[in-house]
Amino acid sequence: MVDILLDLISQLAQELNISAKGIASVIKLLNDGNTVPFIARYRKEATGNLDEVQIRSIQERHAYLLEMEERRQTILTSIESQGKLNEALRAQILACTTKNALEDLYLPYKPKRRTRASIAREKGLEPLALLILEQSIQGLPDQAALAFVDASKEIHSIEEALSGARDIAAEIISENADIRRIVRETFAEEGVVVSQVVEGKNAVPTKFEQYYDYKEKVSTIPSHRYLAIKRGEKEGILQFYIEIEADAVLEQMRSNLKKNPRSPFAEQLELALLDSYKRLITPSVETDMRVDLKLNSDRAAVNVFAENLRNLLMASPLGVRSVIGVDPGLRTGCKCTAVDATGKFLEAITIYPHQSGRQVVQAGHDFLELILKHKPFAIGVGNGTAGRETEAFIRQLLKEAKLEQMIVIQVSEAGASVYSASDIAREEFPDLDVTIRGAISIARRLQDPLAELVKVDPKAIGVGQYQHDVYQPLLHEKLSEVVESCVNQVGVEVNTASASLLSYVAGIGPSLALKIVKHRDNHGAFNSRRELLEVSGMGPRTFEQAAGFLRIRGGAHPLDSSAVHPERYELVELMAQNLGAPISQLIADAELVNRIDLKKYINEKVGELTLNDIIAELKKPGRDPRAMFEKPCFRDDVLTMQDLKIGMKLEGIVTNVTAFGAFVDIGVHQDGLIHISELTDRFIKDPAEVVRVGDKIKVVVLNIDLERKRISLSAKLQNSNQNLNSSNSSQSKNQGQGKNQNQKRKESFNSNPFAGL
Repeated sequence: MVDILLDLISQLAQELNISAKGIASVIKLLNDGNTVPFIARYRKEATGNLDEVQIRSIQERHAYLLEMEERRQTILTSIESQGKLNEALRAQILACTTKNALEDLYLPYKPKRRTRASIAREKGLEPLALLILEQSIQGLPDQAALAFVDASKEIHSIEEALSGARDIAAEIISENADIRRIVRETFAEEGVVVSQVVEGKNAVPTKFEQYYDYKEKVSTIPSHRYLAIKRGEKEGILQFYIEIEADAVLEQMRSNLKKNPRSPFAEQLELALLDSYKRLITPSVETDMRVDLKLNSDRAAVNVFAENLRNLLMASPLGVRSVIGVDPGLRTGCKCTAVDATGKFLEAITIYPHQSGRQVVQAGHDFLELILKHKPFAIGVGNGTAGRETEAFIRQLLKEAKLEQMIVIQVSEAGASVYSASDIAREEFPDLDVTIRGAISIARRLQDPLAELVKVDPKAIGVGQYQHDVYQPLLHEKLSEVVESCVNQVGVEVNTASASLLSYVAGIGPSLALKIVKHRDNHGAFNSRRELLEVSGMGPRTFEQAAGFLRIRGGAHPLDSSAVHPERYELVELMAQNLGAPISQLIADAELVNRIDLKKYINEKVGELTLNDIIAELKKPGRDPRAMFEKPCFRDDVLTMQDLKIGMKLEGIVTNVTAFGAFVDIGVHQDGLIHISELTDRFIKDPAEVVRVGDKIKVVVLNIDLERKRISLSAKLQNSNQNLNSSNSSQSKNQGQGKNQNQKRKESFNSNPFAGL
């Protein structure tokens, strides 16, 4: 077992380009029950300063290799129990590096359901099949087959005997690992995905028109196009298959079988080979290839979703400031809620600024009264129906009241309705209407996007592509990792955090998070990190994992509000003592901190990496890694799609980044799409190279489709006139390979930029 572990570590080191020592340390730390955030932040010396991404790569790949190793041992045991395991086969099995190759080797020895070949074997036709495969030069097929004609075995003719023998030969060929490898490689390298519209479905235009007669190589098809085709198949609009050139593959198969054209059995072998290829090998390998394509596409889509979610969760917070949140509405009115600087709900009112004259006046009076009573630092307005109109109403009201300095900001409502009707919201506000809960969520999202968005199922936030089509356990696992990573990167104020937020702290989980909140409610605020050990279920091991990510502002120990782990408090106290200053003075005094001689404190457990982290934290204790809050700006004269004009220049916020482009909120209730070809003048493979969710971006309107509610945008403002011309005509010619590729993308985009969505 030790040898196997060493082999796995060596393989991981080669694959991931990470030192074997670092990989071995990570595996040991994970096996000992340490969490990924804890290892990345507080065990840097052990891992060689590996980050979370590298540690998770080791974790995922190691799990795959272990699973494969278990399967390898199961296969070896199974073949050995059949008395068919020789040293050559053992060596082949031990040399396998993929699950497909492993299963191909096992295929001839795998227990089978009853097949045409097994029925032929029951009739005693295997010797005849071996004559065909061995390409005997003795005798003739008919003469050899005649000996197997036996009515008692239901073999009534020479042709029936030869047919059964060919079934056996075809199955043996299909189970040849080398031949399957040839076909697999051909599918992977030369295969072409061919999609066509289902007969009778092309009468009505659909979002899949681009794929009605479409071909693209397996090796190059992007995840979003494959998933679009899969969705079209699922909805009964498309049918697709993977096509390869059969002649070249068959020639390689003949060569592998050493077919002898001079053998009397050559024709029988050719028939068996064709049958094996068409009936057994191709359908099986194509199915595997479709599974691999789906899995790879799922992974790519999930990675896009994860990166978007990370950027959204790490968006700039307004901070500890009071806010009024407004959930806009037309007929049902606007729900307005005031929350204090900690997010505590204070009061709610409903106003009707979009009704008749008297109600508008009353709405202004009531809202102004709410502002004067609670004196918010900012007003967050949901960006849903009537969002821009409500924002305009509030701005005018503030102008008339000479309160223009008050910040009014559009806040994304994505997932707010999901939260307001959730169990979490009911537990938080059991006596409030769902619409009021939604307004509270809008206010809190402005204060701290991370703390509020962790309460919402990430799939409801709407920052991915094909999130309902991908393998859901994979999506859930990846998104949970992202949320956990973001929460621990920022840190959590334990005395104000919700159970939802606490549950993502390293080592805690949902059950313990509820116990922490209950303990806090029953016994009052925690005065130190050590008091957390009084919570039922918070043992020393869990405390070790979680403590560094929990913050207690104004706690008993000055370091409780920092990211310095309690296990290093004594070390910092020694530093302060050596400087002749209390810790409270050392914290945030950069000049004093710079006087610390790190070499004095290096030992077996603490190295330079950890000491550098401590020094950085002492200079800015509890620092928030997120960017400073910056107010977005929409044009006041553009409220709906009808206000847009081709060529209009706007500022917007990136709401979603996909493999084919970026969606941007420009303040008209409908996000516009910047196709990848319109993001920049240079060729890029991935929109994420130049734009992220939450980015402020300047765009120009290329096209407006009011009927389908689609807006096409360009971020290439310096060439806006050229962009407008190219959006209406595909005649412009770019120079260079990159521009030619962008031109092809653009032509595809102009035909159907929203294909599959």
